[in-house]
Amino acid sequence: RDVSSWNTIISGLMRHGRATEALDRLQQMVRAGVAFSNYTYSMAFSLAGLLLLRDLGRQLHGRVVVAVLEEDAFVGCSLMDMYCKCGEMEAALSIFDRWSEFTEDIQFAWSTMVAGYIQNGREEEALEFFLRMLREGVPAGQFILTSVAAACANAGMVEQGRQVHGFVEKLGHRFDAPLASAIVDMYSKCGSLEDACRVFESAQDKNVALWTTMLCSYATHGQGRMALEIFSRMKAEKITPNEITLVTVLSACSHSGLVSEGYHYFNLMQEEYGIVPSTEHYNCMVDLYGRAGLLDKAKNFIEENKISHEAIVWKTLLSACRLHKHIEYAKLASEKLVQLEQYDAGSYVLMSNMYATNSKWLDTFKLRSSMRERRVRKQPGQSWIHLKNTVHRFVALDVSHPRSAEIYAYLEKLMERLKEMGYTGRTDLVVHDIEEEQRETSLKFHSEKLAIAFGIISTPVGTPLRIFKNLRVCEDCHEAIKFITRATNREIVVRDLYRFHHFKDGQCSCEDFW
Repeated sequence: RDVSSWNTIISGLMRHGRATEALDRLQQMVRAGVAFSNYTYSMAFSLAGLLLLRDLGRQLHGRVVVAVLEEDAFVGCSLMDMYCKCGEMEAALSIFDRWSEFTEDIQFAWSTMVAGYIQNGREEEALEFFLRMLREGVPAGQFILTSVAAACANAGMVEQGRQVHGFVEKLGHRFDAPLASAIVDMYSKCGSLEDACRVFESAQDKNVALWTTMLCSYATHGQGRMALEIFSRMKAEKITPNEITLVTVLSACSHSGLVSEGYHYFNLMQEEYGIVPSTEHYNCMVDLYGRAGLLDKAKNFIEENKISHEAIVWKTLLSACRLHKHIEYAKLASEKLVQLEQYDAGSYVLMSNMYATNSKWLDTFKLRSSMRERRVRKQPGQSWIHLKNTVHRFVALDVSHPRSAEIYAYLEKLMERLKEMGYTGRTDLVVHDIEEEQRETSLKFHSEKLAIAFGIISTPVGTPLRIFKNLRVCEDCHEAIKFITRATNREIVVRDLYRFHHFKDGQCSCEDFW
């Protein structure tokens, strides 16, 4: 049992997804007193990153320093990647600054850092790092361009995304399926579906991933019929759909109210393609019935398919109950969720909001108290808008922006105008037992309204606005934005946690089916 045989068995376990067993073998290797090679260290860092064991990673880093292997390109790459996966970007950057000059594969070093920033939700820094790379004359390969396109997609930075697309064209890179998928996804998530379609149609080699990306783009933009048309074209091209494709198809049906079509594809998935339904497929069906108001069917579907142990399906049903104001099933779903997932904030918030909508303030208070006792914290809502390469972020009642006074003054006037046009605030959605006037104030300054007001006062008349939100857009804001498009003659696109809403001339692309 020399170092090579230990490396072989540990590597084999990792390749077969048995990381915990691989870690046990690594510990046995240490106890056996076998000295690590540079390959062992590289493998151990990959294992620490995979299992998010930052303390183990730091211990291994110490051993590497003692063994004078830190400047080894193979080891340094794995060390940097480990810190990225464990969220230690500053440590990863320190390794990069010391190690990148020693490696021949300089593109890989830069790509690892860019991917690390994206994995940790730091898209703006990923883009800055990419621009630094270009300034230093490092050529941009297809892998890093794919990563940067993903960063722009996640952050909704369409102008920067266009620059990445331009780099691809300028450098003459072949639009292979992974790169084309990344560019299509970027345009779609930035709200530019037309550009996504153009890139998709121009791509030469369309594999299942690229077809699925385009299908998903239509689905998230509320164009369910177009998504199903893409699926039909895909089948005509003899491309076999996979599990993810079918999740996307069912989601498209769900968000567009295509109940019979969704039922058809759910059966087709099993009968024609032999795909065994996963939790995601089942959840799409619960969502399909729930959104359409078929709550009995949704509940029966959960019970008939023996998926009562899956928290996500009860949360989906609870969301549908709030939409259709079905208090009985909402209580059932809430009870199931408390049993299955005691510390899920979203479940508590959905039920709390439903109680508040029905003015059941005592029930709301009890549920909020339960949240505090279990230290369940609601994720704060946040909206942002990109203007002139700068991201402007807002939270409800936010006064931190330099132009807050202007934003609030404009929003006050705008809301008065909306009332004159027939808009009525949904004060029943405010979850606190407070006076009606205070409820109106609370609704008036939601984060998406602040972002829209800032966009209006900062851009020429008629300029379309793109707003991004980390949670689902609330019903009151959804209604208000429809009136805002009429009042200002602007098109407003809102990307929330689940989908896109294209507002124009007082209408939304979701047709209020959201």
